[in-house]
Formats: sequence, structure tokens, C-alpha cells
Amino acid sequence: MRFPGIRGFGVLAAAAVAGSLLTAPVASAATCTVSDEMVSAGNYWVANGTNLDAPDWQNATFHVGNLALVRTTGQSNHKTYPWAQANSYLLPDDPKRPFFPDNQAAGEAYLDLYTYFHPEIPLDSIRTRIQAEVASVQAGHRDYWNYVDALNMAMPSFARMSLIDKNSSYLDAMQTLFSSAEHKLFNEFTGLWYRDARFKGSGVFWSRGNGWALAALTKVLQVLPADDPRRPEYLRVFKKMAATLALFQRRDGFWNSDLLNPWDHGGPESSGTAFFTFGLGWGITAGILDPARYRPVVDKAWTALSTKALQPSGLVGYVQPVGDRPATAHATDTAAYGVGAFLLAGQEVAKLQGCSAGGGGGVVRVVRHA
Repeated sequence: MRFPGIRGFGVLAAAAVAGSLLTAPVASAATCTVSDEMVSAGNYWVANGTNLDAPDWQNATFHVGNLALVRTTGQSNHKTYPWAQANSYLLPDDPKRPFFPDNQAAGEAYLDLYTYFHPEIPLDSIRTRIQAEVASVQAGHRDYWNYVDALNMAMPSFARMSLIDKNSSYLDAMQTLFSSAEHKLFNEFTGLWYRDARFKGSGVFWSRGNGWALAALTKVLQVLPADDPRRPEYLRVFKKMAATLALFQRRDGFWNSDLLNPWDHGGPESSGTAFFTFGLGWGITAGILDPARYRPVVDKAWTALSTKALQPSGLVGYVQPVGDRPATAHATDTAAYGVGAFLLAGQEVAKLQGCSAGGGGGVVRVVRHA
């Protein structure tokens, strides 16, 4: 079974289904710079990035963004397919933590390759891992997603594999795991997520952690059938997060690393900002969020990302290093996940601006390699 709604593979089909670059008003070449900015960021990372080989969560996040780059611009740096091939389409394995969510993140990149470009690639590693976790959840184990990052690392693969395999038990397990995480980590008053139980009641809401959550909800809502009974709760949380984020965006377009405390690490931070731009941008395109309220938020965020975080060399800076709480990010701080988030944000901004492949209202070129 192909990914629902996809007819064949390549940029043309992907764009038409995903929010429709082809039906949006076409921006002029003079104003449509998103494609060039995305290509610059992607090219810089593949030429200068570090630790590019492993199928870990950092590289997985980059490659999900990299495939969004291909689908948006029609241009490919031909890095994702060789990366996946070299890793034999396998997920990392940790016998001591067989369902550790970080080790499931590569599945999303493999699924994007399968969906849009290479329907011949195997999904056995993802399928086997999910089926084993479903059995574990059915046996009563429900605490695997006990940190907010886990939502993005695992939820998209559960949702998409359920549709490919026509197996609703994957969605049932996903819902059980999400509900457990939501009960422990989601703060209804603020509409934000604690990173993990250590921060509950602290008032500390980490930007990138909430970015992971919004990205996960965005990706699941993109594929979950409109009549699925689980969808309303995911949509409720998505909208609640969006309302809070619109209120707490900084004047410079970024969101603070500590979302509700502008005095804690008060400089720019691009990874959380990029994930928020991705989620809010998609919400507008999908008709979920009011453009009058949220389009200015997205435009302001993309201006910050593309003019301050993105540097002339193509380096995406101000990416908070790996961590589990708010911290300072510097202009030269970059990482695979930050670039991936930037590319995902660019994909949604391009749709809003009516940019087709190449950046200016030209014909979308079909790209069969990534």
C-alpha cells in the first residue's frame, strides 16, 4: 500500500497532496527566495556537517528536512538515499532499551524515501520494532514516551505504518503512549509541555522540547484520516499550543529558549523557532489555523530564521546544542536537527508564499532521487 493520497512519487505528486504548492497563489521570482535559502542551508550542512553517517535522531531529523527540500525546490544533493542505503534501512538497536524512542527516528526518513521516491525500499526494521512495541503496550507497558522529544521520534512512524499495513493496533498503541505522555507532561493552563517529569511544576517550558511536540502533532495530523476518533484530541492540543506560541513570540521573530521566561537565555534560538514555524505554517495551509492571526507570526519567524539564523555561508546558526532544557545558543552553533527543522519550516513557508520548484512560479520538476 502506498501512503494515502500519494499518486506515484516525486515532487509533482508530493506537492499536490501535501498542501499544494501548485494551487497556491504563485509568488514572483523577486519575492520567492525560500527555495534558494533552503538549498543554501542543505548544501552547507552536507559539505560541512559532522557525524553524518549514523542512523541516529540527529541525522534522521536532517534527512526528513532534506527530503522536504527536494520536494519543495526540485533540487537534490543526493545524500539521503545513500545514507539510508548505507544503514540498510535499519533502526539503531539497544537491547537494554528496545523501545527507546530516539532509536525510532530514522524510520520517518526511511518512510519519506519510500513514500515519495523509492517504493521498493524495505520497511521491515520499522515494522518489526513497532509490532514488538505494540505487543508490549498491550501487555500493559505505557511509559516509553516519558520525555517530550519522544513524540517526534516515534509518533510519525506509528501513524504512517498503521496506514501502510492497514493495522489499527498501531494507532491504538500510539494513542495509549501519547495519552500517558500527555497526562504526565502537558500543562493545560499554559498549553505547553514539560520536557520530562523533573520539570513538572517548575514553570520551565523548553522551546525545542515543545518544538518536538508540535512537529509530532503536525506530522500525525497530516496523515491521520479525518474521521479517525483519535484525531480530535491531537487537534485540540495542536491548537492550544498554537494559541500560546502566538502570544509568546519574541519581537525579533524567534521564540525564547525558555518559552515563558525572556530573561533566561534571552538570545535567539533557531531549532525551536523552526519547528514552530513548520507546525504553524502547516496549520494555516491545512485550514486549521486562522491566517489573519497566524500568518504574521509565521512570516516574522521566517524572517528571523532566514536573515539572522541563516548566514551567508549557508550555516544555520543559533541552534541550541544537544540538551534537555533551555540553554544559550550562539551564532556559530549548528547541528543536523537544526538544519532539518529549518528545511521543514522552509517547506511550509514556500507553500504559503506560493513558491514552486526553483523558487519563482516555474514548472515543478519531478525528482526521482534524493
